[in-house]
Amino acid sequence: MCDKCGCGQASGEKTFEERVKEVIEQIRPSLQDHGGDVELAGVDEDYTVKVRLQGACQGCPGAQMTMRMGIERILKENVPEVKEVVAVG
Repeated sequence: MCDKCGCGQASGEKTFEERVKEVIEQIRPSLQDHGGDVELAGVDEDYTVKVRLQGACQGCPGAQMTMRMGIERILKENVPEVKEVVAVG
């Protein structure tokens, strides 16, 4: 258990949200290279990740493919607890 907040997490272990943020930061440069971006909007208790697509990704016909085959796939590979990734407005 964490001595600082009593969260039940061992000191030094990263939270689910922290691990998701790290992976999103790794994904962002490739989206930015194409004029887009992604922002973590939040995570739910059921391990659903909410992201906000920005720039060229917003309204792009290929955005759904980017979400499923790119962002969601990479997140699930690196953070196996991820249930799904959904885009929010």
